[in-house]
Amino acid sequence: MTAASTTAPAFRSAGEGPLTLVLLHGIGGNRNVWPAQFDTFTRDGHRVVAWDMPGYGESPMPATATMAALADSLRALLDALTTTGASRFVLVGHSMGGMVAQELMARGEPFTRDVAALVLCGTSPAFGKPDGDFQREFVRQRTAPLDAGKTLRQMAEAIVPGMLGEPDEATRASAHAIAVDAMGALTPDAYRAALQALVGFEQRAALARLTVPVLLIAGEHDTNAPPKVMARMAEAIVNAPTVRYVCLPCAGHLMNLTHATPFDVEVRAFLATL
Repeated sequence: MTAASTTAPAFRSAGEGPLTLVLLHGIGGNRNVWPAQFDTFTRDGHRVVAWDMPGYGESPMPATATMAALADSLRALLDALTTTGASRFVLVGHSMGGMVAQELMARGEPFTRDVAALVLCGTSPAFGKPDGDFQREFVRQRTAPLDAGKTLRQMAEAIVPGMLGEPDEATRASAHAIAVDAMGALTPDAYRAALQALVGFEQRAALARLTVPVLLIAGEHDTNAPPKVMARMAEAIVNAPTVRYVCLPCAGHLMNLTHATPFDVEVRAFLATL
């Protein structure tokens, strides 16, 4: 599959400006998991776009369940946005969304021609162990509740609390509701396809080839993408003009929801350097 033959995914867009932030959600998200970021960065004079990853929301399922296919869809989205006047993109990838961003950047020019910078949050440069048995067991464990008859909303109710870190109670309640609604809106087929794509991800070697500014944001209590993993990522990005790593105190995996103010402060400061 090539980017030219890929249909652009569905997305939400707001604001105007010379810089377009493209927000890429994780495996349990959708375009609606970035409320604070839309408010903050449209007020700052940027265009903000959040996609529904292929298979999510209004986006059709990918032709193949691979990271390469998802990167094709991301390139198709950037091309579609270019026709509306966008010319400089900052990819803001959370969790699996950060992996899709890395997959695209690994291709280099001309696929990355208009990407000005990366913000990678709660993510990693590879799925983990490359062993096939490990991958199959990972998928089995995460699809077992579906096979047993549970809904994705029921799964989200069990999973989300462990990804919230230590926010205040009001923020915890709102973040929990947004995250559960997003994962609950997923279809089982989309979730299974995303898992298949995820376990094939491996771009550790590509970190050294990044040549755009990169901001990495970890959450202190994130067990999905632990701070030490993201700190090592930052150390491996040796050819970018700017690399900044920050760990948000008290934050968990869903940091942009639960700790939106410090998250946005870090992104704003980074954007000011571009």
